[in-house]
Amino acid sequence: MNTIHNAIIFLNNYLWGPPMLILLMGTHLFFTVRLRFIQRYIPLGIKLSVTREKDAPGDVSPFGALTTALAATVGTGNIVGVATAVALGGPGAVLWMWLTGVFGISTKYAEGLLAVKYRVRTSDGTMLGGPMYALERGLGWKPLAIFFAIAASVAAFGIGNMVQANSVAGLVKTTFNIEPLWTGLVLAALTGVVILGGVKWIARTCEGLVPFMVIAYSLGCLIILAMNFDFVFPAIKEILRSAFSARAAGGGFVGASILMAARYGIARGLFSNESGLGSAPIVAAAAQSRNPVRQALVSSTGTFWDTVVVCALTGLVVVSTMLKNGGLADLKGAALTHAVFAQIPVIGPIVLTVGLLTFVYSTILGWSYYGERAIEYLVGKRGILPYRVLWTIAVAVGSVATLPMVWDGADAANALMAIPNIIAVLALSPIIVRETKHYLWDGNIEEKSKDEPL
Repeated sequence: MNTIHNAIIFLNNYLWGPPMLILLMGTHLFFTVRLRFIQRYIPLGIKLSVTREKDAPGDVSPFGALTTALAATVGTGNIVGVATAVALGGPGAVLWMWLTGVFGISTKYAEGLLAVKYRVRTSDGTMLGGPMYALERGLGWKPLAIFFAIAASVAAFGIGNMVQANSVAGLVKTTFNIEPLWTGLVLAALTGVVILGGVKWIARTCEGLVPFMVIAYSLGCLIILAMNFDFVFPAIKEILRSAFSARAAGGGFVGASILMAARYGIARGLFSNESGLGSAPIVAAAAQSRNPVRQALVSSTGTFWDTVVVCALTGLVVVSTMLKNGGLADLKGAALTHAVFAQIPVIGPIVLTVGLLTFVYSTILGWSYYGERAIEYLVGKRGILPYRVLWTIAVAVGSVATLPMVWDGADAANALMAIPNIIAVLALSPIIVRETKHYLWDGNIEEKSKDEPL
């Protein structure tokens, strides 16, 4: 296991080096400029997310698609991931995570647009889409589409399954002294019950679960920030200073410390909001939408809620608590977040654990759909049932896995998904701009698309 872990770390050093950071942030900045700061349309996207589409092709409502995507993204990346980024990259990593979210809104928009434009309809009427279909139908690059689908089906077990189960099992052990395997078995059983019903069951579950869990967790963060009031502004100053300063958590050279903050901030930012990863477009393709731009706007709000709001709250909570209470610098991951929420007497750790349980459960459901669609693209419907069975087993296995290896494996898998997806959105950027101009800038947002799914 140590040999495998060392190999993954070696791979990550290449996958998450400066070229990947430049590629991701460069893409976010490119689309921010090319789409005339599409982030300004977030209020419209929020409005469209709760607007029912009448007589529009698709399997689930725009809100159902959004909450399923949010279910997959609002997970341990927002809680344990932020704490891990701070522990490894210093407080400055929080700023890089936040910036990844702000500028990543534009890339999430671009991905969602392509997903709806190039989606297909199967023989049973189900909608399928995502980067593999954009690569194949939009560019004619089927080998790269296959590579993405393989990477997605494998990555799902890391970012969307084992990492989630691993984090929550450790926290349940700390809070309630329940062995990780038992947590994993219960979580696996609950997962199997829902995923057998397909995307409609998953979307229905997420529609009820996601708004509740985001509001409840955010309230918990606000309570802690109120308790840490005298340290909130110093925390903001420390985050800003550490993002561009040589004095990092572990010292080192100027370039190295800044790179560490950026590396862990951007990597965890991608893990959290998945902008550029190519996962959210898979469920966006199933949404009822009369044209690609409407669902693209809805999809872009997912990054806003996930990183610009929830991750920012978590980052402030973690850094302000570390400034307030010495002795937390050696804690990492779930242990650090547990210590932070322990400030709320009695119920703090319970609120965190229940919150993380709901985050994890919804993430596992959302990512099960992503992996399933990737498998269906590769081998057809015959691969769906075996994948669901294997997925359920992996939840239990992930609960007892080694945390560093699982996290590092998830980072590597994320990069392997991101590369072909970024290639697709950049190569198809003229199409994205053309569709945006027609439907959004020219005021045709209510118009029905002439492109019907094949």
